[in-house]
Amino acid sequence: MSHAAPAVSATAPTPTADSPRKLVAIVLGLVTVLTLMLLAFAAPALGSGPSGLPLAVSGPPQATSQVVAALDEQAPGTFDVTMHATADEAKQAILDREAIGGIAVGPRGVTIQTAAGAGAAYTQLLTGIGSGLEESGQQVTHEELAPTTKDDPSTIGVATLGMPLVFGGMATAAILLLVFKGSFGSRLLGAGSIAVLGGLVAAAVLQLGFGAFDASYWQVALAIAFGIFAISSTVLGLGTLLGTPGIGLGAVTMLFVANPLSGLANGPQWLPSPWGEVGQYLPIGAAGSLIRSVAFFGGGGGTHPALVLGAWVLAGVALGLIGVARSPRTAGDA
Repeated sequence: MSHAAPAVSATAPTPTADSPRKLVAIVLGLVTVLTLMLLAFAAPALGSGPSGLPLAVSGPPQATSQVVAALDEQAPGTFDVTMHATADEAKQAILDREAIGGIAVGPRGVTIQTAAGAGAAYTQLLTGIGSGLEESGQQVTHEELAPTTKDDPSTIGVATLGMPLVFGGMATAAILLLVFKGSFGSRLLGAGSIAVLGGLVAAAVLQLGFGAFDASYWQVALAIAFGIFAISSTVLGLGTLLGTPGIGLGAVTMLFVANPLSGLANGPQWLPSPWGEVGQYLPIGAAGSLIRSVAFFGGGGGTHPALVLGAWVLAGVALGLIGVARSPRTAGDA
């Protein structure tokens, strides 16, 4: 008795002509992403150090030229010197965060001008230079222009804000996009509210709990909130425009690009060029600089990072509005 051959299902998967090309594209894409991630983390970590640090040198031309010559001989390439006529001009440049410190030559000797709030590494470096000048017979005094607190002399509090900024912004955007089925405007309002609350809590923990800052609590909280909101609004915009891939793109950008290039530990000047400069145009680096400016410099040098954060917020809003315009029926569920 013969049996009929089983019929082939019409829905059985069949190989497609572009399957190999898709596989190659996926492999190359993942390798590219991994390479960029490695560069983003390894370049700052392995190449960081004192190179081209902006230093304010002030005093009579003959005396300052001797100082610059000595620096070039003892530490070639370490400093990018800017000359100032007086110690007060150099001081203002440091407080405006245009320089990491200064060397002022006057009739009573040399004054080492430090700004611990910019990063502990710079203070240690300049203190060592001052010790060398003392050994050579110079009269050296030290002036601290941006003091840190006794509970956090190395500004570790600022350095620890990287992941809270990323998580606060990313988690807020992801939850609002995936769970809250409101309009883009409602989601944006929710992101702003969470950012403000997150800033208040983070500032309370660091300043009131651990004594990391000795500045206006409200200004520090606002700076942290601005950083969180810049991240969350950007990811909200990407998610509204692109859906789930937009959330992934935002996560990769913030975690694997902005975070390692932020310079939170010692500021952007400690990172190898051009990574430090690039990081200052990304939300985490800009937020870190704004927080340092508010916490230790009375707001000096805070205009640029505030503008950068504002630009990211506007970009996120623009992306979201484009997403709403392209898909008015589903934008609220993006």
